[in-house]
Order: sequence, then C-alpha cells, then structure tokens
Amino acid sequence: MRTTSVPSRRRVPRWGDVEPFLRTRPVRLGAAGRIARSLSVDDLERLARRRVPGAVWDYVHGGSDGELAMTRNRQAFERVELRPTVFGQVAEPDVSTTILGRPAAAPIVLAPTGYTRLSHHTGERAVAAAAAEAGLPYTLSTYATTSITDTARAAPGGRNWFQLYLMKDRAVSLAHLAEAREQGYEALMLTVDTAVTGMKRQDKRNGFAIPPQLTARTLAGLARHPGWVAHILSTEPLRFATFPEGSTYGRWGMSNQLREQAIRPHDITVLKEQWGGPVVVKGVLSVDDARQAVAAGADAVVLSNHGGRQLDRAPVPLELLPYVVDAVGDLAEVYLDSGVRSGGDVVAALGLGARGVLVGRAYLYGLMLGGQAGVTATLDLLVDELQRAMCLLGTPDVASIGPQHVRLRPS
Repeated sequence: MRTTSVPSRRRVPRWGDVEPFLRTRPVRLGAAGRIARSLSVDDLERLARRRVPGAVWDYVHGGSDGELAMTRNRQAFERVELRPTVFGQVAEPDVSTTILGRPAAAPIVLAPTGYTRLSHHTGERAVAAAAAEAGLPYTLSTYATTSITDTARAAPGGRNWFQLYLMKDRAVSLAHLAEAREQGYEALMLTVDTAVTGMKRQDKRNGFAIPPQLTARTLAGLARHPGWVAHILSTEPLRFATFPEGSTYGRWGMSNQLREQAIRPHDITVLKEQWGGPVVVKGVLSVDDARQAVAAGADAVVLSNHGGRQLDRAPVPLELLPYVVDAVGDLAEVYLDSGVRSGGDVVAALGLGARGVLVGRAYLYGLMLGGQAGVTATLDLLVDELQRAMCLLGTPDVASIGPQHVRLRPS
C-alpha cells in the first residue's frame, strides 16, 4: 500500500525559538580558561606542558632509565575492570573516609614532590592550601622549595605531613622532625626506596639542576617561557628550603653522598620514638618488607615505585596490593602510590584493599596551569570522578567498595 507524506507546516520563527541556540558559554581567559577546559587529568597534562620550560616538564613528567616501571603502572590501571551492581546504584555516595584515624574528605593524600616551585612559583604553599581547603592530607618533601614553617603557615588548618629522607648525619633529620613537630605536622612519612637517586636520562641531557643551569638547551627553553622566568626571578630564591641557607645538604647533586643508603627496620622504630606520632613508610614493594615495616612500628605503608622514577622494572604497586593487604591490612593502613590519575583508579585501589591513594604528578599538572586554583581543580576532578564511579557501581560509601567490584583483566 502506497503512502504519501504529509508536508510540515511552515511558519516564521519567533525570537523565543531562536534564542536558546544563541546562548554561549562565558569566555574565560588565562589560567581560569585553561582550568575550565580541563575535564580530566589527561587534559591538565596536555595543557600544562605548554606552561613550563622543557627541562622542568621532563623532570616532572619523566621516569627513570627506560621508563618501563612508569609505563607498567599505567598499563595495570588500564587492565582494571569495574563491576557494578546495577540494582544497588545510589544517587549521592559518600566519598569521605578516615586516614590515620582522622576524617578525610576523600581517600586521597597529596604525595610529596620535590622542587615544587619549579612547576609554579607559588609551589608548596599553594598545594598545602588547596589540600587544606579540600580536607585532604598534604605531604611536604624534605627537598621542598618552601620551608617547613612557611608551608604550615600557608595551611594552618590543614593536615600537613612531613616526608623524611633520612640523613647519615641524624642531627639533620632530628632538626627536621623538631621543626615539623613544632609547626603541628600530623604524621611522618619515611621514604625508603632512594638509596641512590634513579637515573632520569632526560634530566641528564637537560643538565637539570636547582637552580637551573644555563646551558644552551635550558636557555632555549627558558626563552620560550618568559612569564615563568619572571616569576621565578621576582620571588624568593629557588633553593632547598628545608635546610639552612648555604648548608651542604641544600646543594644540588649532594643527596647520594649525604642521604642514608642503608635504612633498616630498626630505623623505623627509632624514628617512631623520636617523632612521637604516626609514621608512614613509603616505597614498600614486597610482602616481606611490608611485614618488617609494620613490625618495626609503621602505622601505614605506601606501596610505591616512586612513580616509576627509581628502580626501573620494579613491581607494579597495584598488582602487589592485594597480597600486602592480606599480610598486614589488619595491623596497619595500606596506601597505593604510582600511576593514580582518575577517580576510577581510586576505586580500583580501594577495591583491592587500599585505605587510600597518593597522587603526585596529577596535582603538579594543575599547579602548572593555575597555581592553587589548578591544584583545587585537579582534586575536584578526582573526587567528582570517584563519586560518579561509586554511584554507577552501586557503592553508597567508601567502605562498601570491595574486591567484588574490581578485576584485573589478563594482560
């Protein structure tokens, strides 16, 4: 049977019909615009690369040797399959938790990063303030470019932790502990995977140093970023600010000679007594080391291959996580570091037993883009992604995320 189409009736459009199509988004320029265009950490990374000299980018972004550990960290997260309970979906899941027995707005800790003012002249102050505003712990590095005291003053209400590189001269480390304790730092994070500094080939080629060495290569990079140079030159001198000015310990390239290269479980016990508060041991990559760290007094361990920046071909923390949780999870908190860059990654770590995750590079990308506002945007992205993933998984709160929700697909 043949049918005929009925022609649509035509009319002159009214303004009310056209007006909805003419609405435009507000134009945002500068840092605000870059942040607004970033819908993921991948976006932050892409835009951040344009904001800093090449040598700075290579330092933050790169890994050691052939970068196999760094690559495998991400490949492991890409193998994660999240398994929802469709009849258990919830509208507003609660992402809050406790970390070291105290409330945290999300299961995220801002990891220690050295030389942070290279990424943005506001450096550690901006990161600590953003973390405090977000209700998350922030860890200041021994090799920070802002002092322990000045960082605490930038985030007086924050949960500030101090990351310790143990020195051969224990008096230097005790001075760090004393200042951190006086400034109200909550926890001590001992890093144990840096007997020597990993070889980052691109840094070597760039002649990377603090302050930057003015080789032809670095001069070319600096010339393309006059704003970065102007900020660095017009603010406080770039140096390792947790050490006294002029100290041998604050000189670039001296860390391998001055840092303790034979850390043992007894050192954890002694530090626990000297610190008098929670001790977190970062850089654990085996079940046996986790057991020894906890037996020596660690309140928490961080499974970490230093973001792929130390021993190349090191174990992947995500793959190791369930075994360490089985061994020590009833005795200490277990955190996951290395490769975390989305809320889905956070869910994966929680489902495999972690109490929380550490993020480093991700917030540095935000810092490069827009200082404190950029760090805040990074944390907002991660928390929003986490909440959305939990909603779709059917997990009403962090505690309900378990191994039934996460599977590592075969590689």
